Amino acid sequence: MNKRDKDILLILSNHIYTGQRNLAAVCGCSLGAVNASIATLLKEGYLDKSMGLTVKSKNLLYSSAPACAVLLAAGLGLWIPPHNAKKPTALLEVHGEPLIERLISQLHEVGIKKIYIVVGFAKEQFEYLIDRYGVELIVNSEYAKKNNLHSLALAKEHLNNCYVVPCDLWCRNNPFQKNELYSWYMVSDEEDVESTIRVNRKQELVLVSPSSKGNAMIGISYLLEDTAELIRSRLEDMVPDRRYKGSFWEETLFEDERILISPRVVSSDFVAEIKSLTQLQELETHTTAFVNTVTATISRLIQAPEHEIEDISVLKMGTTNCSVLFSRRNKQYILRIPCREAERLISYQQEAEVYRTISGSAISDEVTHFDPDTGVKISEYIPNARHCDPQNPQDLAMCMKKLRQFHSTRLAVAHEFDLFSSIEHYESLWDGASSVYSDYQTTKENILSLRTYIDAMEKDCCLTHIDAIAENFLISGEDIRLIDWEYAAMQDPHVDIAMFCLHALYDQKQVDEAIYSYFPEGCNSTTKLKIYCYIAVGGLLWSNWCEYKMKHGIEFGAYSLRQYRYAKDYFRIVRNELNQQKEKQNVSG
Repeated sequence: MNKRDKDILLILSNHIYTGQRNLAAVCGCSLGAVNASIATLLKEGYLDKSMGLTVKSKNLLYSSAPACAVLLAAGLGLWIPPHNAKKPTALLEVHGEPLIERLISQLHEVGIKKIYIVVGFAKEQFEYLIDRYGVELIVNSEYAKKNNLHSLALAKEHLNNCYVVPCDLWCRNNPFQKNELYSWYMVSDEEDVESTIRVNRKQELVLVSPSSKGNAMIGISYLLEDTAELIRSRLEDMVPDRRYKGSFWEETLFEDERILISPRVVSSDFVAEIKSLTQLQELETHTTAFVNTVTATISRLIQAPEHEIEDISVLKMGTTNCSVLFSRRNKQYILRIPCREAERLISYQQEAEVYRTISGSAISDEVTHFDPDTGVKISEYIPNARHCDPQNPQDLAMCMKKLRQFHSTRLAVAHEFDLFSSIEHYESLWDGASSVYSDYQTTKENILSLRTYIDAMEKDCCLTHIDAIAENFLISGEDIRLIDWEYAAMQDPHVDIAMFCLHALYDQKQVDEAIYSYFPEGCNSTTKLKIYCYIAVGGLLWSNWCEYKMKHGIEFGAYSLRQYRYAKDYFRIVRNELNQQKEKQNVSG
């Protein structure tokens, strides 16, 4: 396998196969390249005929899986005014979090718990990490005289299937993964005159001339066992040699005019390297300005002095809203700030009407302030609450029961959510661009053909959440609240069951379990088929929504592919069922 084959195998290890065209869209390769890689993976026994992973590929993933990380944090640090004292760079804070703690947390997120930190300057300041995170410290007593090649040499025995991470970095997203298949070195797509390497057309890392620009060197790496063995050998040769006293560890990767391992290229906004106080302040400036803006917004909305607004922190940065947690007079609240262009998707006047309708009903969280012009909202924070786990049968039963109780209230508002016009609306937001799916028009025609059947079915419309996904159910003990009512409107309440299943990425068996959880007394075949129709229609609806967001730089990974697949698969399920019913009628007639 080459690098591309391994990249595609990694994607397939994390996502369900939905076709080569969709796979090409995810991995950024041409359809022909994906076709060649799939052929190789099938021929070499890494995929079976159903495009599932074989025992051979699973064994490869197991043997290549990350086992540990070595964090390099022995440097001299930065001068920090006004005290004019040095502080280890790894312990500088961005967004109130030390750089090294963010990296450790990101490693923990992918299951890496064996973490070795090479320390030197102010080594005592790292001691608390042993108790907090269970790390092991390795002391480099020559940190002031020698560069990080010598730090890595102290940890060389741990390098098998290991991440090597400099600690002067702040990564916006997690740079680590649960699965890896080859050794790599991370660079940015940004040009850097100080870089000595660049990515060539063959996707190799090669040296550049002193007058040329290279790809900015990030420094995070992953080393498989064979690479680690080579590096250990080179470290043993280089460490005693005085010529390498000031060398970076990357010199162990150089051979002739290239680097021995593959590049992993990330966007320039993926990571910030903190080599000066100015760079740190640039990151912090965004946070300070954000906090000041948030404080002023809250003060205006609740008509309270700014000094009463405390403990501001970003709770969630979503694709439509930013949620901020804050305190006032020893009570916690959540401020929702709509993201740019959210008004193209949502009517805040209609949302305000929904909140007026459900106010005091114990259905939702308690909204204390709402600006129908901007969509800015403040609600009471529910402590010790958790989101529904859609894979937990007990959680599913609780949430379907809550959903049915809500529907039974028969609440009503003046507006409705039309599924089919919303499909057209989201498509119109592409501003004339074509769908990324080559068979979109056929899929759309199939979905629109279901309208006649759906309209003819019996429905008892009421206020429906529309976005009743697992993440919007907050469970606190026996109490469940349904939050985020941006899309709520009059509609068939059974649409909510379909939307829950779509977001949970349920297969048909799980869909049926959700339906019978909502209908413990039993569900007739007509209603069940109607919910299948809603899944098909909802799949295209949210696929179009995802396409709009993707055209604005927001990526949804497998989720967007699955929504489009729901549209196609459940149209076929409905069509086949209707054909069978028609055949039975013809026979009986």
